[in-house]
Amino acid sequence: MSLQPHTRKLTPEDAAHFLRRTAFGATDAQIRALVGRDAREVAREALSFGMDLAPGNPFDPTQGTRPGAAAQLARGAWLYEMLYGPHPLRERLALTWSNHFVIGTDKVKNAPMLTGYLALLRRHAATTDFAAFALDVARHPAMLRYLDNDQNRKGKPNENFSRELLELFTTGLGTPAQPNYTEQDVHEGARALTGWTYEGGRGNKNFLEEPRFVSRPNLHDTGSKTYLGQSGNLSGEDIVRIAATRPQTAAFVSRKLHRAFVADTPDEGAVAASAETWRRTNGNVRAVLEELLSSEVFYTRRAAIIRSPVEFVVGAVRTLGQPRLDAKQMLNLVQTASKMGQLLLQPDTVKGWDGGREWINDSALLTRMQLAAALTLGAKAPTLEKPPTALALLGTERSPLQAALDGLNPKQRTYLTLISPEFQLA
Repeated sequence: MSLQPHTRKLTPEDAAHFLRRTAFGATDAQIRALVGRDAREVAREALSFGMDLAPGNPFDPTQGTRPGAAAQLARGAWLYEMLYGPHPLRERLALTWSNHFVIGTDKVKNAPMLTGYLALLRRHAATTDFAAFALDVARHPAMLRYLDNDQNRKGKPNENFSRELLELFTTGLGTPAQPNYTEQDVHEGARALTGWTYEGGRGNKNFLEEPRFVSRPNLHDTGSKTYLGQSGNLSGEDIVRIAATRPQTAAFVSRKLHRAFVADTPDEGAVAASAETWRRTNGNVRAVLEELLSSEVFYTRRAAIIRSPVEFVVGAVRTLGQPRLDAKQMLNLVQTASKMGQLLLQPDTVKGWDGGREWINDSALLTRMQLAAALTLGAKAPTLEKPPTALALLGTERSPLQAALDGLNPKQRTYLTLISPEFQLA
């Protein structure tokens, strides 16, 4: 079973929809460049991104004078890449994975840890091997620190990472009638993960020092273990691979991808089809995404995702033609997104931001209105070469707001469109 492909050539509204979902937003010219093309080809091309970054990034976390300042510079650097980088889908995926393999600056205060973790998410953004991705995450000092596996040792197992590996990163909980794992699996997994830690970069005074993963054999439990039905002298590598390749993982992570790219409330039949592709390709996320982003369900589920604060911020700037903002303005945007409920590199809990309707409340909506005003009507609003079209702003050439916007100047029309419900949805 596979997802039904979108077989028609892309219309302007199809192209706008694709870029709203995969690139935060786009200009009319960027949208028109995709019109008439094959959906599978467009998806494949978007997923063929490199690791190059936007030139001229003004933020360098290693220039921070204290841990908090370095973390804020890391956020600024990431936002700059989302706003101006050459690979918006890579950044969109990195944002998705940051809400899956969660770490947070409340505990991870080392600058190289943060930048290295973002580099890992980018490198695996459209991975062909989810198990390898999960293993790289498990051994990264940022994750070792955040979920305390650096304290996990023989005779005194720390079960924090072992539990979240199953509950949040791979299989999911399952149901009370059919759980996907047991407490004994958590315990045995923790035993297998003993001895994984890191050297360097500990303490606030060493927040700029580069840490490195180490495995300490003298702290590792070499005894026999039984984990998710498999027994033996299992290592940390073994249990990450076992968890990452479970059939339940295919469905659990596929549902996350559908929530990120198709709908806040996914169609379970479509999720099952993506999970089947996942299993057939042995965890090839790139293959799952290529099929998903060129499917009929992707193109028919319009206005089904409430844009997160970061997606709203980046989508507005990209739709406006990526006007150049100074460093202070970009740091203000980081804080504005935080005020709306999404601080980069600091999800609310280890399970990440809930998203969906949780993004919307009176305070958040007011802040969105204030941001839209600052970008369009404010004294320091960026100068635009030309106002964005209805196609760029709303994904349709025939604006449902046209009657309400008649008689207004371009700045006023753009402002009112940015605060409309239609722009809040992707």
